[in-house]
Amino acid sequence: MHITLRQLEVFTEVVKSGSTIQAALELALSQSAVSAALTELESQLNLQLFDRVGKRLAINEHGRLLYPKAVALLERMMEIEQLFHGGNGALRLFASSTIGNYILPELIAGYRRDYPDTSLELQVGNSQDVVNAVIDFRVDLGLIEGPSHNPELVTQPWLQDELVAFAAPDNPLAGRPLALAELAGAPWILREQGSGTREIVDYLLLARLPSFQPVMELGNSEAIKHAVRHGLGISCLSRRVVAEALALGTLVTLDLPLPPLMRTLYLVHHRQKHLSQALARFQEYCRRFDVRAR
Repeated sequence: MHITLRQLEVFTEVVKSGSTIQAALELALSQSAVSAALTELESQLNLQLFDRVGKRLAINEHGRLLYPKAVALLERMMEIEQLFHGGNGALRLFASSTIGNYILPELIAGYRRDYPDTSLELQVGNSQDVVNAVIDFRVDLGLIEGPSHNPELVTQPWLQDELVAFAAPDNPLAGRPLALAELAGAPWILREQGSGTREIVDYLLLARLPSFQPVMELGNSEAIKHAVRHGLGISCLSRRVVAEALALGTLVTLDLPLPPLMRTLYLVHHRQKHLSQALARFQEYCRRFDVRAR
């Protein structure tokens, strides 16, 4: 069965107006198009919806049974059209922890002020979790802390982010220039494998050390900050993550014998994902956030 919304629209208009001529005027169709749609609907249902009395159509028991259901279906279709009018619609986002906890709250607050009718659903995890969710179409957009080379994904550079090594103020390494050997001998508290931050720290910093001592791996940046503050070791995270603690003096940055540790944050979506108006608008808002806030 291939009943169309147009056929149901014609049927309900014929019932309301009482004739194919008036229905054609209301729907801006030719009378022949209205008659053809009605005939096709009856053919699909394999029954007559009207009794033909000369040139007049009188709705019969089948038509009376169909009419309220057709009206309800057309009203639901109108609700769907209004739901997405102007690019509205729910967006499912999945961000790695640094982005989700320290960047998106400000961005989403601004976005909600500008576009209050768009619903946003946000999950936070590590970068590998984000990539897997985008690949499986479980989310519309991923925001991650390192590039993804998966051919199924479109990866767009987004924000620049600085990583800093830090320690408690009374740590013996604090407050002076350091050699790589001293960093190698220090106890490191690191993010877990699969984290975008861990991948970049391994590449930009730890790979340059002759060796290093990972004493602990934690899946939460807040837990790492507390562990470092209590003297369990040193770490390296986004400056955004430790900015408040640095301002309060509860943590201090370490003077590394290296250039600034910079990385790029990325937006990712599936290559076959339909870019709705709402999704394209949110991506553009993210790109403007880079210029406006940084």
